[in-house]
Amino acid sequence: METEVAQTSEWAVRAVATTDIEPLADLRAVVMRPDLERLGRYDEHRVRQRLRDSLSAQHTSIILVDGEFAGSITLRPTADRHWLEHFYLAPHCQGRGLGSAILRSILAQTDAQGATVGLNVLQGSAARRLYERHGFVMESEDPVDVFMARPPSPRS
Repeated sequence: METEVAQTSEWAVRAVATTDIEPLADLRAVVMRPDLERLGRYDEHRVRQRLRDSLSAQHTSIILVDGEFAGSITLRPTADRHWLEHFYLAPHCQGRGLGSAILRSILAQTDAQGATVGLNVLQGSAARRLYERHGFVMESEDPVDVFMARPPSPRS
């Protein structure tokens, strides 16, 4: 992700800072709790520690709505694809089309690069429908996760 602030009329992104890590860990715990509890996998400490252990700061952006912290998104490049990770929106920002707007922006970038995007989502998560609407299809699954990918769309 770029370090400069990118903005639309509704949202903006900025580079992640060290001071964002704990608020992000807390947001992850809030957002993922219902699905993790449903799957019998919620652990108050582990849900936060997994973010701390896996966050790729150089590829992560903080999402701002009206200048306030509203979430995060990571787009981490690897040899064969970009991985969409840590895409969290605060509950009060969900269901307003914000996730779709951000995802469209990210996918426009990866399409321009000719890059496939991969992600994993928890089994039964409502987020899966968001990803399917944007062209992601299941590659594999296990009892906890669904692994999805989206090839680049041809330019119009």
